[in-house]
Amino acid sequence: MKKVFAIAFLLILLTNSISFADSLNISSESAILIDAETGQVLYEKNPHKKLHPASTTKILTGILTIENANLDDIITVDEEVVYMTKGAHIALEAGEQLTVKDLLYALLIESANDAALALAKHISGSVEEFAKLMNEKAKELGAVESNFVNPNGLSVENHLTTAYDLSLIAKYAMKNETFREIVSNYTYTIPPTNKKNQERILWSSNKLLYSNDTITVDGKTVRIKYEGITGVKTGYTQEAGNCLVASAQRGNESLIAVALKSNNIYSDIHKLLDYGFDNFEKVNIAPMDQFVDNIKVDNGTIPVVAGILGEELSRTIPVNSFDKISKKVTINDNITAPIEKGDVLGKVEYFLEDKYLGTVNIVSTLDIDEIPSPTFFEKLLSKWYLILLFGFILIRFLIVLNKKNRRRKRRSYYKAHSPYY
Repeated sequence: MKKVFAIAFLLILLTNSISFADSLNISSESAILIDAETGQVLYEKNPHKKLHPASTTKILTGILTIENANLDDIITVDEEVVYMTKGAHIALEAGEQLTVKDLLYALLIESANDAALALAKHISGSVEEFAKLMNEKAKELGAVESNFVNPNGLSVENHLTTAYDLSLIAKYAMKNETFREIVSNYTYTIPPTNKKNQERILWSSNKLLYSNDTITVDGKTVRIKYEGITGVKTGYTQEAGNCLVASAQRGNESLIAVALKSNNIYSDIHKLLDYGFDNFEKVNIAPMDQFVDNIKVDNGTIPVVAGILGEELSRTIPVNSFDKISKKVTINDNITAPIEKGDVLGKVEYFLEDKYLGTVNIVSTLDIDEIPSPTFFEKLLSKWYLILLFGFILIRFLIVLNKKNRRRKRRSYYKAHSPYY
């Protein structure tokens, strides 16, 4: 009987863990939802599984282009770009001249692989050198599980990343105003060039931005277009399956959702973003300048100083959980003058139950000078009891001396006038 109960208990644990791991019924092989400002992970499913990213790769290509090229630069397409291009493209021709800006829109809206190659060669001279730049930037952003081989995302054996890494890259890219502006658009027109007489009209495959087509999400029929969507990039290859990195904002809450190798990509992204907006809220848990404590200052012209929070701390937390936040205040040891306004005096750590939320420094509200070293005269005056004692001894000595002098004078007088001397 005990064995039966043990097996049943293990089955319950296993069932609960599976349910918890995929409580949203996400079809994607890997997915993650983060706060776009803080990077807090709100939901994850196999977030560190290495997969082919397809054209979501172009998020990194795009931000590197913005950071390493002038938008008005003219790029002349070479024959290698035309020869190497496979998959989606805008039919660039050898010798054709376009601005970096136009190629960026082609990269991020039309997902043009020839635009990716042209930009990579313009920045680094070759695809191989640009891939090195991509990997350096990824590691700088904390995306250490990724390895990028090309700028367009065409699947090759070692071109791999994770949902977690893509969320970090997207979080970084979306802080750039130019990048945000481009990926928030679903259409763009490239004017005629020296090789093309007609305009090129670009259309995004990110239907979250515009589509009135419907999908089923948790049994409800909804439009694909998502309220508050701000970007970012779709991707597809046979090896990668359907991939999508999406960002959205409602009120003061900004989210980034990543879904890789999905059977129902738009439904998955809807579920992720809905989960974030419905179940979490952005709150200011540590208002800037909030009073913390009066803190003792050694050797200061003022013995205590008010310690306040040096910055604000906002976090995304489950709805109605603000009252569960606790804090731990730590004051530095041996706080000694001189102190300047803004100097760090300690820290406050914030927790939601046992989950760490962040730390804010406690800073001084005042300049406090060190008590100056006393002069010799001040030191002497501070020893008033010794001065009194010395004065008393001196007076006694003078009195005794005066008495001796008077006795000496009397003896001298008697010697001079007495007949007995």
